[in-house]
Amino acid sequence: MITVVAGLWLGWAGVTRIRDKGFPRLPLGGAWSLAVIGGIVVIAGLTLPRQFMRPNVATPTPSGARPASTATLAIDEPAEGQVVPGTDAQLDVVMTLDGGTIVDTASTTLTPDTGHIHLSLDGTLVSMTYGLVQLVDIRGLSPGEHTLEAEFVAADHGPFDPRVTARTTFTIAGGT
Repeated sequence: MITVVAGLWLGWAGVTRIRDKGFPRLPLGGAWSLAVIGGIVVIAGLTLPRQFMRPNVATPTPSGARPASTATLAIDEPAEGQVVPGTDAQLDVVMTLDGGTIVDTASTTLTPDTGHIHLSLDGTLVSMTYGLVQLVDIRGLSPGEHTLEAEFVAADHGPFDPRVTARTTFTIAGGT
């Protein structure tokens, strides 16, 4: 903002001298220079900050060698093949994690036994949770079989190598 105001002031001073309205001691060549420089400064003030201040739209994906984890993850609820009433709005998801610790902050310092849980329903990520108990909204899901997958991921949201996952299927009752 300050850059734009400064550019406008420079341009105004140059144009004022060119029109013989003020700044009589300023040579005419200097007035033209001020007008041109003022225009350049205004344009730079309006465009350059956007280049440096815009949000990073591309989130970098974790790269390089991934840590291995000895943790194991299991989905206790819903049980494999469990039938859930079609009138339920939420699904109780209860998981067990052995050999790992859930942390509530993201970090690029990776250890093989700390991370958090990514929960997917029918292949769509629905939660990045910091706990082993979760309520998942199932309103709008059609009656029939659905797949719930949980993954214990490293603190940077990237997978361990090999991946630490658990999967179960459940059925929403209803329909014919």
